[in-house]
Amino acid sequence: MASDFLLEIGTEEIPASYIQPALDAMAAMIRKTLSGQRVSHGAITTMATPRRLVWWVTDVAEKQESQTAEITGPPKQVAFDENGNPTKAALGFAQAQGVPPEELQVKQTSRGEYVVVSRHQPGVATVEVLSGVLPDLIQNIPFPKSMRWADLKVHFARPIHWIVALLGKDVVPFTFGNITSGKVSRGHRFMSPEPFEITEIQGYVEVLRERFVIVDILERKERIRQLVDACAKEKSGHVLDDEDLLDEVVQLAEYPTAVSGKFDEHYLELPQEVLITAMRSHQRYFAVVDDTGKLMPYFVTVNNTVTRDPQMVANGNERVLRARLEDARFYYVEDQKVSLDTRVEELKDVVFHSKLGTSHQKMERFKALAEFMADQVAPDQKATVSRVAYLCKADLVTGSVGEFPELQGVMGRAYARLANEDESVAEGIFEHYLPTHAGGALPSGLAGSLVSMADKLDTVVGCFGVGQIPSGAADPFALRRQALGIIRIILQQNLSLSLSDLIESALSGLDSKLTEPRGQTQSGVLEFFLVRLQNYLIRQGYPNDVVDAVLAHHLDPVVETVAKITALKEFKEKEAFGPLVGSVKRVVNILKEPVETPVDPERFVTQAARELYEELIACEQDLDKPLAARDYTAVLERLGKLKDPIDRFFDEVMVLDQDLVLRQNRLALLTRIANLFQTMADFSRIAL
Repeated sequence: MASDFLLEIGTEEIPASYIQPALDAMAAMIRKTLSGQRVSHGAITTMATPRRLVWWVTDVAEKQESQTAEITGPPKQVAFDENGNPTKAALGFAQAQGVPPEELQVKQTSRGEYVVVSRHQPGVATVEVLSGVLPDLIQNIPFPKSMRWADLKVHFARPIHWIVALLGKDVVPFTFGNITSGKVSRGHRFMSPEPFEITEIQGYVEVLRERFVIVDILERKERIRQLVDACAKEKSGHVLDDEDLLDEVVQLAEYPTAVSGKFDEHYLELPQEVLITAMRSHQRYFAVVDDTGKLMPYFVTVNNTVTRDPQMVANGNERVLRARLEDARFYYVEDQKVSLDTRVEELKDVVFHSKLGTSHQKMERFKALAEFMADQVAPDQKATVSRVAYLCKADLVTGSVGEFPELQGVMGRAYARLANEDESVAEGIFEHYLPTHAGGALPSGLAGSLVSMADKLDTVVGCFGVGQIPSGAADPFALRRQALGIIRIILQQNLSLSLSDLIESALSGLDSKLTEPRGQTQSGVLEFFLVRLQNYLIRQGYPNDVVDAVLAHHLDPVVETVAKITALKEFKEKEAFGPLVGSVKRVVNILKEPVETPVDPERFVTQAARELYEELIACEQDLDKPLAARDYTAVLERLGKLKDPIDRFFDEVMVLDQDLVLRQNRLALLTRIANLFQTMADFSRIAL
């Protein structure tokens, strides 16, 4: 028989940002636990509101699966004497396992013959299993910060007030802190606060909905979407798309309702991003726009209760927003009284990092690095790149960004436009912060792209240079995201830049700040980028073995490396690919180490060796043009013509000849062939 399992952890309000990561972890935790406990089950669902986290597992088996465990003891020669009688080692092992010596068995293993004992373990009732594991599972749900309450030793995101734990209709008994599990839940804090019993797991969602709690996040999210859209339509507009805000708001209400409000039109004189940020970041209001995308003087807010007087609620929200917008307008006006160039000087008083200097020093470093890149890929845009780099951090010391940190770059662009800077400079100031998150939008302009890369690379190299290297989940300066951002920009803009050269240039600017050996820092940063590129390409659908084969010998320039991976991926689909790789692997396998002596064609005594050498010379010459043109498909097709000569060579020539001179010459020929293939990849790493 099988039953559904339900666990509801009732708490005080959990911060919105804690909930979804906790749910993701919870799904994996219960799946791993049930599997480890040999309890079969069906689908796993996690749900939540600000006051509860929920596990719902369908078709949970009534008891564990039985198992026969095989316990390995001493080797046979130690366990039995020459007459086959058990030794003290065997007797001690049998006693430890609670079996008579005659039940000992001998089994052949990879290490030889060993004594083993087979023990049957019958399955335990699932309710007993869950009673034992649930306290630890609850304790180990991850949160950015946990707290203790009263004098209890347990901790959680917020104090726990009730726990529902049911397997079918039966309570799974356990205690967590001062809370004993049961079947009593609670509805909405204000609209239905009375406790009630969960009698049927199948009706759990509906029973909570009747008590003004929508526990299904997707249902709650869709309700919010419909409510705010309806409010916006009443104002002849529609809500500005903002999935991040929606994802946050959905975790703030158990029974969401929506109310619209308005603000004075004269605030529309402020940059649109300022108004949107003031509404969403501080108040979590949804902005309303017209059909052209222009901001309207309205907003929509989501509440956690059904309001008796929506206008009163709207009036209160309007008063709060008015104060925020007045602050924004004040800073916007005051900021314009100081030029961006003057702001740059103020960066000398802003510490970027205690070991890496001020924000002004950082700007000078990445400005030089950006100019270095511009010299290589866009010398005609060097002046623009230089100006973007010089001004891009100036808005960090403005009042607007001090009040609304999310507007860094946005305000810099706005103030640059007001100062009549070239539009490419203004846009570059904004774009140099991109991408702001994994998978985020990339800079569209070349100036913003180069400055973005320079800024990020200075941070990555600088942190490595002072020993602040990411470890595990700890990455306080988001170096992984910044390195990946650099890689994505290089590929999007098709920039033929050498990471090694860029890292070397960045190190030169940081020379006086380094606390770690320079060579160690450079190799560490290169490896860091290689791993980021490898993971990125695999997530993009490139085969693991193809990525590994190319990256074994190539990283710089990244655009060329990715072009090789792309060509090899496509070539792998062709019928001729497998046989070619097999032939190349024969070459690599016989070369325990490369032979660096030159090939002497006069020492070839077989026609197969001479033909292979002649084909090798022709192939080397033929590859000059496609390699220069980065036509790696053509390179692979030309390399493919070496297969037949290689096979004939192995069929007719004894490579490891007893004559050391002949052997060395033949190995030198194979080394040269292996090196030629390595212009594309290490083919020995390709899976067949």
